[in-house]
Amino acid sequence: MKTHTTNYINTFIEVAEDCPMEVAEIPSAKGNKKTIAEMQYDMIAQNPYRFTSDDVFFQVYADRNDLTMAEYPAAKEQFFSKGQACFRASPLTKRYGFGVHANAEGKIAIFGRETKAYEDLLNDPTVTKVKAMRTSK
Repeated sequence: MKTHTTNYINTFIEVAEDCPMEVAEIPSAKGNKKTIAEMQYDMIAQNPYRFTSDDVFFQVYADRNDLTMAEYPAAKEQFFSKGQACFRASPLTKRYGFGVHANAEGKIAIFGRETKAYEDLLNDPTVTKVKAMRTSK
């Protein structure tokens, strides 16, 4: 079975051109259940350069589906057997104003578009740049 990945290497995903935020905004819960954006934010912001995007997307999927650790191996194989949207389609990059940087090991961190670190990554010629997907056509 083919395995797909959302991981990037040495790449910076810029905020979408139509992102409404000039300053990054931390996602907040809607009701009593955490949103996908909030779960992604919490995992990455608290652990910069610890996880790959595959790690984050699968963990959010596992948490939202209340998977047990015993179910992880089969669920992970199934999850990555079909293509998944990457961080170019994440609400963090499209709506909340965060850029996502993947280092040489594919581990990711997020940076608000107003930060010096965001600007430094934009201006780093050794880092590949891709834009997040637009919300509207």
